[in-house]
Amino acid sequence: MSKFPLETIRHSAAHIMAAAVNKLFPDVMFDIGPSTAEGFYYDFDINQRLVPEDLEKIENEIKSIINARLPFEYFELSREEASNILQQKKQKYKLERLADIPEGEKISFYKVGDFIDLCRGPHVEHTGQAGVVKLLSIAGSYYRGKESNPMLQRIYGTAFSEKKELHEYLKFLEEAKKRDHRKLGKELDLFSISEQIGGGLVLWHPKGAFVRNVFETYWREEHYKNGYDLLYTPHIGKSQLWETSGHLSFYKDAMYSPMDIDGNDYYVKPMNCPFHIEIYQSKLRSYKELPLRWAELGTVYRYEKSGVLHGLLRVRGFTQDDAHIICTPEQIESEILNVLKFSLNIWKAFGFNNIKAYLATRPEKAVGAPEKWEKALISLEKAVHELGLECQVDEGGGAFYGPKIDLKIKDAIGREWQMSTIQFDFNLPERFGMTYIGEDGQKHQPFMVHRALLGSIERFFGILVEHYNGGFPLWLAPEQIRILAITDSHHAYAKELVKELRVSGYRAEADIRSETIGAKIKTARNDRIPYICVVGDKEASDRSVSVRSRNEGEIGAMPFEKLKEKLASDIVSKV
Repeated sequence: MSKFPLETIRHSAAHIMAAAVNKLFPDVMFDIGPSTAEGFYYDFDINQRLVPEDLEKIENEIKSIINARLPFEYFELSREEASNILQQKKQKYKLERLADIPEGEKISFYKVGDFIDLCRGPHVEHTGQAGVVKLLSIAGSYYRGKESNPMLQRIYGTAFSEKKELHEYLKFLEEAKKRDHRKLGKELDLFSISEQIGGGLVLWHPKGAFVRNVFETYWREEHYKNGYDLLYTPHIGKSQLWETSGHLSFYKDAMYSPMDIDGNDYYVKPMNCPFHIEIYQSKLRSYKELPLRWAELGTVYRYEKSGVLHGLLRVRGFTQDDAHIICTPEQIESEILNVLKFSLNIWKAFGFNNIKAYLATRPEKAVGAPEKWEKALISLEKAVHELGLECQVDEGGGAFYGPKIDLKIKDAIGREWQMSTIQFDFNLPERFGMTYIGEDGQKHQPFMVHRALLGSIERFFGILVEHYNGGFPLWLAPEQIRILAITDSHHAYAKELVKELRVSGYRAEADIRSETIGAKIKTARNDRIPYICVVGDKEASDRSVSVRSRNEGEIGAMPFEKLKEKLASDIVSKV
């Protein structure tokens, strides 16, 4: 076990990689090379396009540097000395990074062999302590993340103190690669993204749309059961609306250019909140009406740079499962407890049981009276403790307009995803002048809570595909049962069963192709069908099926009516 933290090992590995690149490509210009949660990367400006074969050469050089046990030598320079040395080495990006260092702050470098880097550290003592290093991929990256800047080449890698840890991580990456929703989306014909239409805009194919419809229907039903009313709002709104909400001041770069309608600027909505508030403001409200719980599957559009778009996980057009709770101060504790309980139940229904809460408290600069913040925080803390949730507190990490709880889930291979948000807002009620008439006959400002449960429907679906490796549970599967006829003489019986299953509300298909039964079984398995039922002479004569379950394996012969009972039980229990 290394005496250095993993972050230090990985930061050191990034420097060693840069030293290796410097030796192989002497004219390279460097930008930055930080450690990350998964490993590290470094951005380079090289006069040739790197290919995967180059990674092997760089890795071999890294091994040589590690074996040489070269010291990480720390030294400080004046701003003028630092500028001179970077100019001599023709490192224009480092010169710009040097200019970012505030006056009076120390300017430090680290030297590894012939490689010198502007860096704060810390690092291991010598390269032999950098553990085991593996380079993973090459990608493009705009300098400082701006599309108007030069495109650099980014090399990603990872490092661990022990070979066993690296081996386990590489196995994890291989499993994640198999589960990639982009790959499975194509294989299972769930969705696509067409450059003819535009990046980040999703086309839902029939099977993907079917799964979406199933979970959206469940979402609506559960919201009605939990006292919510559903709303529908427009996709565009006048600029005045976005000026009042503050989006044009703080969020304009993420909003799409306005269109002129009757002499007014209209923007495509990036959020649903102002529309819900306008519904609230449509009449005078009384404390007797509160709490109001309003939810919407509202499609919004936000500008994302092309370089960060990623399948369904990062898109430009998406449907947000927004909800807003508007209530009195006296109601806030029970409302927060109920919404947190509701969120946990929904996640468990979708097969996610490992859930952690992250509580963000008041930052230094904030709007809203301190007593409101205090009351809001108490309600969040009480709900978390009452439900026994593991919780991590981010002191001062809340938005300027209110504290929040984020729920993070772990998927089947242990990755953590930030999903649900329960966010107080003391800003918009003030901006829109929201009030209700209290018991005392006076006007009061209500508490308002934003709540996104699944978050983006697109992102949720991508995570769901990867969590289940494309094999959706029975209640979500676009095709639940496939009946396989052994020969042509069994086609009629197969079609009869499919007809009965569909009448009973199940999603069933018959495979009556002129293929062997083995080939049909293989196709059904590749399609991740939950139940495969083979029918031949014996099954047709005694009205039975030979059942194979994706999860349970070979079940064997079963009366057809018994199969329907099993299906009904599995769906109710959300197996």
